Amino acid sequence: MSQDPALDPALPVRVRFAPSPTGQLHIGGARTAIYNWAFARATGGSFILRIEDTDPERSTAENTQVVLRSLRWLGLDWDEGPEVGGALGPYFQSQRGDSYQAALETLKARDAAYPCFCTVAALDAKRKAAEEAGGGYAGYDRTCRGLEAHEAAKRIAAGEPFVWRLKVPRERGAIEFNDAVYGPVSFPSEVMDDMVLVRSDGSPTYNFAVVCDDANMRISHVIRGDDHLSNTPRQILVYEALGAAVPTFAHLSMILGANGKKLSKRHGATSVEEYRDRGYLPDTLVNFLALLGWSLDGETTIIDRETLAHSFSLARVTKKDALFDEVKLDWMNGTYIRGLDAGAWAALAEPWLCQAGADPAGIAADPGWYEKLYPLVSERLVRLDEIPDKLAYMFWGPRVNLDEASVAKVLTKEGTDAETVLRGLRGLLADESLTWECEPLQEACRALAETLGIKVKGLFQPLRVAVCGNMVSPPLFESIELLDRKDVLARIDQTLKDVFHG
Repeated sequence: MSQDPALDPALPVRVRFAPSPTGQLHIGGARTAIYNWAFARATGGSFILRIEDTDPERSTAENTQVVLRSLRWLGLDWDEGPEVGGALGPYFQSQRGDSYQAALETLKARDAAYPCFCTVAALDAKRKAAEEAGGGYAGYDRTCRGLEAHEAAKRIAAGEPFVWRLKVPRERGAIEFNDAVYGPVSFPSEVMDDMVLVRSDGSPTYNFAVVCDDANMRISHVIRGDDHLSNTPRQILVYEALGAAVPTFAHLSMILGANGKKLSKRHGATSVEEYRDRGYLPDTLVNFLALLGWSLDGETTIIDRETLAHSFSLARVTKKDALFDEVKLDWMNGTYIRGLDAGAWAALAEPWLCQAGADPAGIAADPGWYEKLYPLVSERLVRLDEIPDKLAYMFWGPRVNLDEASVAKVLTKEGTDAETVLRGLRGLLADESLTWECEPLQEACRALAETLGIKVKGLFQPLRVAVCGNMVSPPLFESIELLDRKDVLARIDQTLKDVFHG
C-alpha cells in the first residue's frame, strides 16, 4: 500500500471520476481516471464512477456508453458506479435530485442560503454600470440577502422567479487548503460572492451538485484537472455550510501538445477511442498517460499496470505541465507490441487482420496459423493499424498486387535478368520433394543462386516482389512457409505474365 502524505490513516480512501457524457472520453479525462483508479488501488481504497449527466441536450445514453466503453478498454475497473451499483448511488447525477433538495433544506435550516429575486436583466445592468465606472464587476452585491423572511415568502408565494444563493459568512477569512499537488493555496474570501446554488427552474448548479455528491458518497480525495482549481474555494464554502468534511484536493496540470499549447484536435487524435482505432494498446496508453505528470522513480519508462496500481502516489505528481510526445507514444507502443505473446497479439490484431483480408471464421478455425504471423511483423510494428499494409500479401491467395516502383527497380531494371531468375525459382518451388519450410526453402534458393552465378540478393529480391508484391516486406521465407505452394507458384506465373509477357 502507498504511504502517501495525503492520506489520513483513519479515513478510508474513496475517490471518484465524474465525467460529463457529452461526447468522447478525451485524453485529459482518461489521465484523470487513471490517477484516481491507481490511487485507489495503491491505497486499498475505492474507485467510484459517477456520471454527471445534467446537460439534457448533450448528455446522452449513447455518450455514456462511449465513456464506459473507453474506461473498460483501458482496463480501469470501478468499485461503485454504473453497471456495478453500490450503497451510495444512484451514480447518475440526473437521478440524484432528491439529494440536492435535501441539501438545500439543510442549508436553509442552517441559515446558509437565501432566495434571490434579482432578474438577469437587473444583474446585467449592474455589471454594465460597474464596468463603465471603471471598477469592473465585483460579483453579486447581495441585494436580496437582507430581505425579511416574510417578505421573501410572500414573493415566492406570488410566483415571482427566484434562485437560491449561498450566504457566505461575512467574517470568513481567506479560504485556504493544502492541495496534494500544488501545496498551500489561498483565496481571499472577499472575491467570493454569494453564488447561485439552485437555479430558478430548480436545477442545481455545478458547484452545488458536485459538493452534494462528493459529500454523500464520502469522497476522501478529489483528484481532477487544474481547470477546476478556481472552483475549489467556492466548493469549500458549500462543504462548510453543509457541515460536511472537506476532502483533500489534488489538481493535475495541463497536457500540452508538441507546440507547447493546450492539447487539442490539431495535434492529432484526442479521444481514447481514436487512439484505440489507430492501433495503440490499452496498456500502452495507460502507461503513457500515467507518466504525463507522475513518475515511479524519475527514470523508469515502461511501467505495467500492476506496478502502477501498487506504487502510485500523489506525492510524485508534479504541477509542471505535461508534454504529449507522440513520438514517445509510438516507441512505447512498439515496445508493448514486442512484449506480447503470439496469442495475445493475434487476439488484439484481429480487426486489422480482417482489414488485411483475413476471414473472421478462418481466424476462429485456425488461430495457430494467425499466431505465426506475429514473428513476421513484431519487430516492425509501431501500431496495430499498420498490419493491413504490412500483411495484406498474406491474404491475396493466388494473385499478387505488384508495386510499380519495386517492379522497375528489381524486375525490369537494365542489367538484371529477373525473368530467368523467376523461371528458375518457379521450377525449384514446384518440386514437391522440396520441404515447404523456411530453412529448406532458403537453402534451396541459395543453391540456385550459386548455380545461376548470381548474388543471393539478385535471387531473393525478385522472389520477394513476385510473392509479396514489394521489395520491402516482412521476412521472405518465413512468409512463404505460411503460404500455400500453389498460391506462390501462381503469383510467380502472374508476375512473369504481367511483367515479361510470358
